[in-house]
Amino acid sequence: MKIQEVIVVEGKDDTVAIKRAVGADTIETNGSAISNETLRRITHAQEKRGVIVFTDPDYPGRRIRAIIEEHVPQAKHAFLAKEKTIAKNGKGLGIEHASDEDIRQALEAVYTPLSEERPVEITLEDLIDARLIAHPSAKARRTELGEALNIGYTNGKQLHKRLHVFGITKQQFINAVQALTQEDIT
Repeated sequence: MKIQEVIVVEGKDDTVAIKRAVGADTIETNGSAISNETLRRITHAQEKRGVIVFTDPDYPGRRIRAIIEEHVPQAKHAFLAKEKTIAKNGKGLGIEHASDEDIRQALEAVYTPLSEERPVEITLEDLIDARLIAHPSAKARRTELGEALNIGYTNGKQLHKRLHVFGITKQQFINAVQALTQEDIT
């Protein structure tokens, strides 16, 4: 599998894992304090080939994703569930610990943020009704929903925004929530 876009990762170990799984070039942020030089390189890569942000499913990874999204809003995003990025010894979390197959699947399910303004289809009331916010099991349900829709884990505040940014339709949302509810029943 060859990837045209440049993949933005956190560090050298992530680059090794990506190159092991697919044919791709990477830019490493070297942590969550992204330098202006790195942001310029990411912006240039977006103009020339496109960019896929593929960071760890933890706070620093989400912070890097948010910084890049602010500077390069048309960047694409790939996500892996936390469970797929845990080191075999249980001590560590990151893209570098994911299997080649999981990396390929995440890159096949890349999301491109939509640029045109559209009406918000999914309301905060929908999130409350689906027990994704303001409910004791909300965090676990958001984790499962993020995995089902390939949009990654978000806190309650960011979920509404991410559903809109990635153009998740009301029907896609309903289908994913129904699948969660089916799992609850069984």
